[in-house]
Amino acid sequence: VKFRSDSFNKMNNHFFLNYHKMSACVLIMCLDQNHGGDYAAFENLIERFISALRVCGVSPYVVVDGGSDPSDRKLETVTERAINRIQTAHRAAVSGQQLGILPQLAKLVFKQTLARLEVPLAQCYAEADHEIAALAAEWQCPVLSNDSDFYVFELQGGFLPISLFRWEEVKQTGSHQYIPCKRYNTSSFCIFFNIQPQLLPAFAALAGNDYVDLRKTDSTRKWAQVASDLEGLLHWLKGFQQPQDAFEAAVGMMGDMNQKKKGELLQGLFVGMEDYKIHPSSLKKFFIHGIAPPFIPGKEVREALSVPDWTWLPLTQARLNPNFLDVLVFGRISLSTPVEQQDIPSAHLVSRPIRQVAYALLLGSWSLQEVKECDRVGLNLSFTSIQPAFRGVTHQLNLSSLHKAEFSQRLQVLLETLGVPLDTLERLPSDLHLQVAATCYWLKKATPPPDLRLLKALLRWWSNEDSTRQRTGTNKHTFYVYCVVLFFAAENQQCQHELDLDVTHSFNQWQACLKDSLELNQLLGWPLPEPRISRVYEGTVAHHLVHMMRSGNINIFLKHSCFSVKLYQSLLDVTCRFHTQEVEVPLNTELAATACSLHQGSNLLTRVHMLSLQYEDDQTETEERSSIRAETETILYDSVMVKTRHKTKDRISQYKKPQLVCKRERRAWM
Repeated sequence: VKFRSDSFNKMNNHFFLNYHKMSACVLIMCLDQNHGGDYAAFENLIERFISALRVCGVSPYVVVDGGSDPSDRKLETVTERAINRIQTAHRAAVSGQQLGILPQLAKLVFKQTLARLEVPLAQCYAEADHEIAALAAEWQCPVLSNDSDFYVFELQGGFLPISLFRWEEVKQTGSHQYIPCKRYNTSSFCIFFNIQPQLLPAFAALAGNDYVDLRKTDSTRKWAQVASDLEGLLHWLKGFQQPQDAFEAAVGMMGDMNQKKKGELLQGLFVGMEDYKIHPSSLKKFFIHGIAPPFIPGKEVREALSVPDWTWLPLTQARLNPNFLDVLVFGRISLSTPVEQQDIPSAHLVSRPIRQVAYALLLGSWSLQEVKECDRVGLNLSFTSIQPAFRGVTHQLNLSSLHKAEFSQRLQVLLETLGVPLDTLERLPSDLHLQVAATCYWLKKATPPPDLRLLKALLRWWSNEDSTRQRTGTNKHTFYVYCVVLFFAAENQQCQHELDLDVTHSFNQWQACLKDSLELNQLLGWPLPEPRISRVYEGTVAHHLVHMMRSGNINIFLKHSCFSVKLYQSLLDVTCRFHTQEVEVPLNTELAATACSLHQGSNLLTRVHMLSLQYEDDQTETEERSSIRAETETILYDSVMVKTRHKTKDRISQYKKPQLVCKRERRAWM
């Protein structure tokens, strides 16, 4: 395979991709972020990216970040970055700008898509940088990433900055296809700047990394001038042969400080430099033989709880969330940062009870340990101690044997946590069970209660004919085309209305509920099928559906069919039972339960009768009357499940025709 650039023509036909470092910069930046993620469009982008590699004969091996560094040395840096994300998310919410906030479920969409495309994928226990460098060095492959650390690792295959990797511009020469790109080599860098290769890691340490940053110390003007720009620092390093000489000279320029402080700075610099030393790969056996690597905790970590052997393989396969490892090793978990205004409480509060059950399964009923949740409070990062929640059958389960627990027990834990009985879900297709259960939980627990139109926007998307076919594996190529049509319809009108922060917060809460439900389902060994997230939510479209429902123009937006309408009605009937807000339509069970409900039903039928009179005499219905008719039939379906008798015999005879029956059902979409 050929990669054309200014410096090379041929390279190995494998390379390693570090997703987490580049996703927010490249893959997500060209898609919407502020509406919670356009996951179908993101999935399509990944598919096209992998297809471009394969058409050029390139086999990607993907390695992604896991949990925290076992040494916990980067806690301060991680905390600073989290605070910056919180502030950036607030600015994005207020200004409406795209500021690179990764949607909550983007990582799962990425992993699901790679699994479906059969792309080799490994999830590290901590950061992926060192494992990627080790594998690339052993297999002599280039690394594709946007992480600046790869400018320092000495890799024979080189480093391909994703910003210079023009994968959408595949070229052809003769019978070969290639991707135009730029390849970086440390040797060329050292020759160009005339410094010794062994000084390159020292340069990175002096410039400041995640472990030590001399620019943050009290320094003299002399050192500040040296370190003011990277090129000046490189020029200064030309006068040294060994890293130790350069470090001692740098510390000597820091001004007056005691020997202890100097020793700490020197130690930090050497640790930072050692971080770029390439060690033997621990993932090689996983990619070749499917064997999970050993976990080696850092010396500075408190004594970790026993992590069962069965968890290592699903963790490495990216089938378990690495946050679970952080709970076991550090007793803490970092929550994501969606686009939200500072005055709004964190969206993750609503799903905390779900996480508490996961903590109970991880830590065991014998443990008195709490878990520190790192989450947003205003514009600050807060560490809150949370007690695990032991409910029902959870007491009977132990992490060491959780993978062997009875299916019925694992399913019971999940459904009890979400508060949804199994017989409620059995009316629906199995691939919808988990997302519906999470949605029912959201409807019960969210504060303030979600607007019913938000629920309907989700249900319309799930019951849409193309979405349904895609979930079942048919019409794979038509769904994205349909998404594009909806996306551009939403985008073309998006400028007419600003980001609705209340709708955004409510959908953020829903995503938090779904995400934590998915992760609990993973921990329990998938008692419910995991839905394909790219078919569950498309943020721009969802927000626009809500806007169109408010304006009354929804019927022209989505495809309708008899099957879609019936599925939508079933979904609405199931989920509305859990809506805490008083809804327009009483439920069947409520009508049958009390005399008060019967009275409500009587009033409802009166309302239906009044509505029906408005279009009774006109055989050719206008668009306005079609909307009235749709509202009427939805009320009938969702409330008393009876057919109005206030229709003429002519209409009844007309509806005996199948095509007119289908037309009638489509109007019940509202």
